[in-house]
Amino acid sequence: MNRRKAFTLVELLVVIAIIALLMAILMPALNRVKAQAKRTACLAMLKQWGLMFAMYCESNEDHFFSGEFNGGRGGMGSGKFWRECMRQFSKDEKMWCCPQAVNPHQAGIARGDWSHVAWEVGGDVGSFGLNGWILNLPWAKTAEGRADGWGRGPANWHWYTPYQANANDIPVFTGSWWVDSWPRETDSPPPTAAGPDDTPGTNEMNRVCVDRHDGFVDCLFMDWSARSVGLKELWTLKWSKGYKTNGLWTKAGRVNPPWPQWMKHYKDY
Repeated sequence: MNRRKAFTLVELLVVIAIIALLMAILMPALNRVKAQAKRTACLAMLKQWGLMFAMYCESNEDHFFSGEFNGGRGGMGSGKFWRECMRQFSKDEKMWCCPQAVNPHQAGIARGDWSHVAWEVGGDVGSFGLNGWILNLPWAKTAEGRADGWGRGPANWHWYTPYQANANDIPVFTGSWWVDSWPRETDSPPPTAAGPDDTPGTNEMNRVCVDRHDGFVDCLFMDWSARSVGLKELWTLKWSKGYKTNGLWTKAGRVNPPWPQWMKHYKDY
């Protein structure tokens, strides 16, 4: 009767080593597939938001939000003006978060890397933010005839309505670590991937320059299309009517001063 030969210790070690090697080879590929799946899901969410924004504008005489609600600004800060208006169209809470950033930052705890952290305000949790320059500002007693956008002006830089030329280059809703932003071409990039402390009214491009998808952040445009945008490409988009797309941080502007170290290896635009 033949006795079954058992594995020797050396043979077991060889098998374990081969399995470990295969795992080391496969894990990066699996992580890339997982990251790609999250980016695809994020873009799908933004396309759904595009439909919801289109429905809102259609029901609002083809205009965006005024920045007010029920006739005034009272209590409408921190993006509540758009969150309340869009709530009827976006009742699924999962729609508010990119799959790469679903856990909100907790007050009193060190921020860490904002790129994969959601915001939490007024009971809402999300990781997308509105381009504040889209606002349809209300009439007011100012030299321009309209108020500014929550302190951001001039008023005539705002878009008011989605019916614009080159709408596919005008951001509406993007990955962000805050609920809204008013970017300018002179805004400096974050010094680190974690981003700086928030400075409302200054350098608000920092709110959307978040490394969500390995050098990219997803963006919904005014023609209701959605695509991934290179972090450096953010400075080339037409954020407002007065925004210069050939500013200092673009190839046309010769990128002077240089990008911070964490962004240098990403593609220039």
